[in-house]
Amino acid sequence: MTADNLILMGKIAATHGIKGQLRIVPYSGSADNLLLCKSLFVRDAKGRLEQFEVTSAAIHGRKILVTLQGYAGINQVLHFVGNEVLLYKEQLSTPEEGEYYWNDLIGMKVVTTDGVDLGTLDSIIETGSNDVYVAVANGREYLIPALTDTVSIDVEAKLMTVTPFEGLFDL
Repeated sequence: MTADNLILMGKIAATHGIKGQLRIVPYSGSADNLLLCKSLFVRDAKGRLEQFEVTSAAIHGRKILVTLQGYAGINQVLHFVGNEVLLYKEQLSTPEEGEYYWNDLIGMKVVTTDGVDLGTLDSIIETGSNDVYVAVANGREYLIPALTDTVSIDVEAKLMTVTPFEGLFDL
C-alpha cells in the first residue's frame, strides 16, 4: 500500500478529556470506517504522514473520539490538533448500491443524456437533503443535484451522465 492510496477521512478538531483522546470531525456522512479501523494516518500542516495504531474509537455527538496506542495524556496529543486523518482505501467498507465515496467521483467526466459536455466533476457540496455535484467546463460551473432520477454514475468508466430537468441549467 502506498501514500497515493490514502483517503482523507477527517480532521482532528481538539483533544477530549485528560487521557489523550482526540476529537475527530469526519468528512463523510458515515463514521463507520473510522470507528472500525485498527490504524490510521495523521498528516500535519507540512504534509508529513505518520501511522498510528488505534486502541479505541467511539461516537461522541457528530464527532469521533479516538485513542492512539502509546498516548495516554492530553499533553502527548495536543500537537495533533488541526491535523488531518487518513485511511488506506482498502480499509474502507464497500459502499451500498448507489452510494459512492467522493474520491471515486471527483475528476469524472460529466455529460448530459444529449451528449453535452459539462466538463469534469470538480467538487461536491454537502447539503441537508442531498449532495450537489459541481462540474466545471471552460470556466463555467454546473450545479447538479445528486438525485437518482437526475444522475447516473459509472465508476469503472469514470463517467457521470445527467438527465437535466427543465430549468436545471437555465440562467
